[in-house]
Order: sequence, then structure tokens, then C-alpha cells
Amino acid sequence: MSSQRLKNGVDRLAGTTQPNGRPANGAPRAPVSAREAKGETDENIFLFVPNLIGYARIVLCIASLYFMPLHPRRCSFLYSISCLMDALDGIAARKFKQSTKFGAVLDMVTDRCTTTCLLVFLATAKPQYSMIFQGLISLDLASHYMHMYATLTMGGQGESHKNVSAERSWIMNKYYTNKVVLFTFCALNELFFIALYLLCFSSPLITPALLPSAGLAGQNGTTPVTPHSPIPSLLFPSPFSAGAMEMARANKMDSTVPWILTLGSAPVMAIKQWINVLQLVKASQWLAEGDRRDRMKEKQKRQQ
Repeated sequence: MSSQRLKNGVDRLAGTTQPNGRPANGAPRAPVSAREAKGETDENIFLFVPNLIGYARIVLCIASLYFMPLHPRRCSFLYSISCLMDALDGIAARKFKQSTKFGAVLDMVTDRCTTTCLLVFLATAKPQYSMIFQGLISLDLASHYMHMYATLTMGGQGESHKNVSAERSWIMNKYYTNKVVLFTFCALNELFFIALYLLCFSSPLITPALLPSAGLAGQNGTTPVTPHSPIPSLLFPSPFSAGAMEMARANKMDSTVPWILTLGSAPVMAIKQWINVLQLVKASQWLAEGDRRDRMKEKQKRQQ
């Protein structure tokens, strides 16, 4: 009450209000809305430029999923654009001063979902390696969820998951604070899986169905970089049947470029998975540290 009187006195001395609390020009003071009383604004966070970029990424990802079974070039193009736009939302957030918690979560969720969708396709296309792809999906989701939850629980509600102190983990600090390093690792990690996806449509070494028999392979001059091209058949009229998918694989592209991209990005992908393991371990240790602290406080309360 005294603080409100002091504020009114300062306003009267400044000439902005009259003794009755009205503005100096005689007009009544505008009533304070419920949002203003709670410290909220009418800004539409969902229409911020970085978030609009995030929505565009989701649309491109969904479009790439539609083309994924039969059109590897279109799928790879749309998927790659969606991944590259991941860097634009951060630039837009800093340029327009529109960094938000919603945008940060939207960005992380979009990244996890797009990678998961591609790995699910690879698991179905190569069922003999499905356990590896399932493990990569689980590691990616678990490490990022644990890291985000540990940051919010131990670091505070307003703490960003990218603020990792060097004392806690020097590698994680460099990974998250250096934008060039972060973009390079994320981009090449996605590039590896995209290239592996393209090899499923082009390389007999990855997809043996592209090389039905040694005699037919020799007759058609098939090599690991020149896939066999079978005669079109009407046995599989449905464009989404298993047979149609095999036909699409065998008639699409040369595998030279996908092999170069796969082998070139493989080391970075391996390091990225190791960072995911490290992130999972550090987040678990941080949560365990908080649990020990809470248990110690409860023990001290019982002893009092």
C-alpha cells in the first residue's frame, strides 16, 4: 500500500497524473487487463519468424515421407532442405530477437521426429539391420530427453539445454556452444542416413535384390555402381506394393555419389552417436546428483 502511494506521489510530481489518479490531460486511466496484471502480453508466439520456419520444416518432412517409398531423389531433396533449414531458425531468432522456449522445443522435437522417420524406413528396407536402426532411434530419443529433463530439473526452468558448462563436460560444452561444430555434426549425421537411404535404391551391395543372379548380372553388365534394370511388369500394379518398391529401387540411379557421401560422413556420424552416449551418461549423472542432494535434505529434516 505504501509503495502504491509513493508511486502516485512520484506521478503527481512528474505532472503525469492528478491527485485523483487520473492522467494530467483529464482522460480516465485505461483499465489494466488480466494479461497485463499477470505480466503477459498479446504477442502471438506461434507466428514468430523462427517458429514459422519450424512449421515449414515439418511440411517438408511430411512431403518427403510421402515420396520416400518410391521416389528417392524427391524425398532426399525435400528432406535435405528441411534439415538445412534447421540453421535458419536460429539465425532468425537472433536477428528478430524472437528466441522462445516453444521454438527451442519445436526445433528439438522436429529434429528427433525427422531422423526417426528416416531410420524407421531404413529398418523396414533392411530388416536384417533393423536392430541397429532401432538402437540408434532409442539412443537419439533417450539422450536428448534425458539431457533436456536434467537441464530443466537441475539447471532451472529458464535454462537452455545448450548451456552446458565446461566443468560438467568439456566435449558437450564445445558441441553445443560452437555453432559451426554443432551444425557440421548434425548435418553430416543426417547426410550419412540420407546417403544410406539412396544406396537402398541403387547399390546391389546394400540391396541384394538389385542383383537377382550372377548370370543375369553378367549378362546386363551389373556392377556395384551400375544397378540391374529389370523389364517392367504388371504383376505389381499397386505403386506402394513390395514388388513396386523393388522395381523402384532397381531403376533409379547410379550408386557412386551415394557411396562417396556415405563413406565420407560415416566418421562424423560415429562421433555423433558417441556424443549421444556421452550426453545420456552426463544427464543421468546430473539427475543422480540432484537425487542425492534431495535425499540428504530429507535425511537432515528427519534428524531435526
